[in-house]
Amino acid sequence: MTAKEKDQNNTEEMDQNQDKSPETTQTDKAKSKGKVKTPVGRKKTASSSLTKTKKKLDETQHQLAEMQDRYLRLTAEFDNYRKRTLKEKMELVKTGGEQVILNLLPMVDNLERAMISIREAKDSDALMEGLELIYGKFQEFLTQNGVKEVETLKTDFDTDIHEAITKIPAPAPELKGKVVDVIERGYYLHDKVVRFAKVVVGE
Repeated sequence: MTAKEKDQNNTEEMDQNQDKSPETTQTDKAKSKGKVKTPVGRKKTASSSLTKTKKKLDETQHQLAEMQDRYLRLTAEFDNYRKRTLKEKMELVKTGGEQVILNLLPMVDNLERAMISIREAKDSDALMEGLELIYGKFQEFLTQNGVKEVETLKTDFDTDIHEAITKIPAPAPELKGKVVDVIERGYYLHDKVVRFAKVVVGE
């Protein structure tokens, strides 16, 4: 490159530097020093986002506190319900037979009167009539409370309702495997066997 061409290039570079405005020069200097200011709009956006996040966090904490309070209340209510139910159950166990006892007391009174009558009785027929009356009262009481006698005599032996005490030769061929005598009667309470009938079975 000739000396004349070098001088021409230097002149063009000087003209380009002179064309730059002072503001542009200051911006370039700030960029080189890392001090470029963030635009005002960006600051407002960041501040607004932070405010929304804080508000949402406060709402979540409030909801959590409400749920914890509700949980504690439900726990306390359930504990009170459990204690009350347990107390009622204990009272029911203690007094569940109260009505049964009250219904039996009149029959006890009749038995006491019958015992007095036996000591003074001279008419055995009247005495028997009184005992049958008391027995009928007992049967009526049992029926009212869902107690029913198990049908036993001359029926097929059934281990679900019968308890065989012994076996004897059947008095008749048709009585083989059947109940020929009853030692102790069995009873249902509603549909449940509460006492098996003790029987003698023919073989």
